[in-house]
Amino acid sequence: MSDLIDAPLFGENAPEFTVSEISGAIKRVIEGEFGRVRVRGEVGRVFRARSGHLYFDIKDDRCVLASVTWKGQVGALSALPEEGMEVVATGKLTTFGSQSKYQLNVEDLRPAGVGALMAMLEKRKKALEAEGLFAAERKRPLPFLPEVIGVVTSPSGAVIRDILHRLRDRFPRKVLVWPVAVQGQSCAAEVARAIEGFNRLTPGGALPRPDLLIVARGGGSIEDLWGFNEEVVARAAAASEIPLISAVGHETDTTLIDYVSDHRAPTPTAAAELAVPVRMELLAWTDQQGARLTRAMTQGLSLRGQRLRDLSRALPRPESLLDPARQRLDWLDARLPAALKALAQTRRGRLTELAAVLRPATLRSRVTAENQRLHHLPPRLDAALARTRRQSQDSFAKCAARLSPLPIRREIDRKRKELDKLSARLTPCYESRIRTARDRLDGLERLRVTLGYEATLQRGYAVVWSGDHVLTTKGAAEQAPALEIQFRDGRLALGKTQKKRKPSDPSPEQGSLL
Repeated sequence: MSDLIDAPLFGENAPEFTVSEISGAIKRVIEGEFGRVRVRGEVGRVFRARSGHLYFDIKDDRCVLASVTWKGQVGALSALPEEGMEVVATGKLTTFGSQSKYQLNVEDLRPAGVGALMAMLEKRKKALEAEGLFAAERKRPLPFLPEVIGVVTSPSGAVIRDILHRLRDRFPRKVLVWPVAVQGQSCAAEVARAIEGFNRLTPGGALPRPDLLIVARGGGSIEDLWGFNEEVVARAAAASEIPLISAVGHETDTTLIDYVSDHRAPTPTAAAELAVPVRMELLAWTDQQGARLTRAMTQGLSLRGQRLRDLSRALPRPESLLDPARQRLDWLDARLPAALKALAQTRRGRLTELAAVLRPATLRSRVTAENQRLHHLPPRLDAALARTRRQSQDSFAKCAARLSPLPIRREIDRKRKELDKLSARLTPCYESRIRTARDRLDGLERLRVTLGYEATLQRGYAVVWSGDHVLTTKGAAEQAPALEIQFRDGRLALGKTQKKRKPSDPSPEQGSLL
C-alpha cells in the first residue's frame, strides 16, 4: 500500500514544498511587489490588544483589507482609527503565515479630506455631549481678579505677545507660560499634559498654582487646529479644577475644547480681556463708590440729627419728670419717724405677752412632768419585749410542728403511689406503640422487597454493575474498566479485553457478552 502512495505518476516532475517554504515564498513576493503603498477606504472593526498592537480593517463596498499597527508605531499615527472614518493609510503589505492571510502594516493614517474630519469631529462631539461634559452646570465662574494666570500656547508665536500686552494694559498680573506645540502630531498630548501639569501645582508653592488658565492659539485651517479637537485635550480641559478659557483660532473657528471649557473667547486678545478687568476703570469706580459712601454717610448723619431734635422737642422737661418723685420722697420722709415709733411699740407689746407665758415656774412644771413620764417608760418596755418574745416563740413552734418527719414521709408515700399508678398506665401504652411501629416497619420491608430489583432478578432479569454504580446504557458499559453482572443467585465478573469494533471491521468470531 505504501509503495502505491509513494510512487510518482508517470511524467510528474513538479518540486515539493513544505508549508513554511511556500508561506515564505509568498511573503517575499508580496513584500517585494508592494514595498510601500497608500490605501484609501473606510475603517471597519477596530481592536486594540493587551500588548498595545492595534488591529483594524480597511474596506470598500466589495473587499476588506486586514491592517495592523504595532505598539511602537501607534504613537506616530496622525490620527487613531475609528469605525466608519474614511482614511488614507500608508504602509507595506505583508503576510501572516500562521493563518494564511495577508495584511497591511500601517505606518501612517490620515483622514481622507475635510469631510471625513468633520464627520469624525461630529461623532466625538456627540459622544462627549452624551457623557455630560458640555453641561452648563459644570461650568465654573471665572475669578474676578486672578493673582496668577497660566497660559498654554506656543512661546514663539504672536499669541503670547498679544496676551501679555493686553494684560499689561488692563491690569498687570503674574503670568506662567507652559510652552507647547499648537499643531502637528504632538500638539494634543502636550496641551493635555500642560493642563494637567498646571492643576498639579501646589497653591502658594515655589511655583504658584494659577488661579485661571488660558489655552490659546491663532487662526488656521481645520487640519492646523485639529490637535484641539482630540478627545484627550477635551477630557483634560473638562477635568481641570482651575477655571479655563479657550481661545483657539479666530472668532469663526470652533473646536472641542471650546465646548468643555468654562468660557470661550473668540480670540486670544479677548481671552486676556476676560481674564482681568481694566485697572483704571476699577480705580475710577472705587473713587465713585467712595464719594457715594461719603455723601451717604453725611446725609445719614444729618437726617438722624434732625430726627433726634424733633423727638427731643416732643419729650417733657427733665424737671417735670423729677418733681412727682421728689414730692413722694418728701411725703415718705415726713411719715417715717411716726411709723418707726408705732412699730417699736407693737413689737414691745408682743414681747411682753411672750415673756408672761415663759415664766420660770411654768418651765419647771413642764420639766417635772416629762421626768415622771420618762420614769414610767422602762417597766412598760420590759413587758412589751417579753410579750413580743413569747409571740415569736409560739410562731416558731408552729413552723417546727409543720416540718416534722412524719408529715414529710406521708407526702412521699402519697407521691410514690401516684407514680406507680402512672407507670402502670404508661407500660401498656408504650408496648402498644412499639407493636404498631413494628407492624408498619414489617409492611414497609415487604413493600421494599416487592418493589426492589432483587424481585425482578427472580423473573429472569440481570443488573450490570461497575464497582458501586449500576450501568443502564451501552456507552457507559463501554467506558467502564470492569463489569459485573448480577443474576438471581449471585454475581458474575467480566474482564474487558476486546477493543471497540469499527463499523468497517469484520465481525469477530468470539467476543465478550457486550
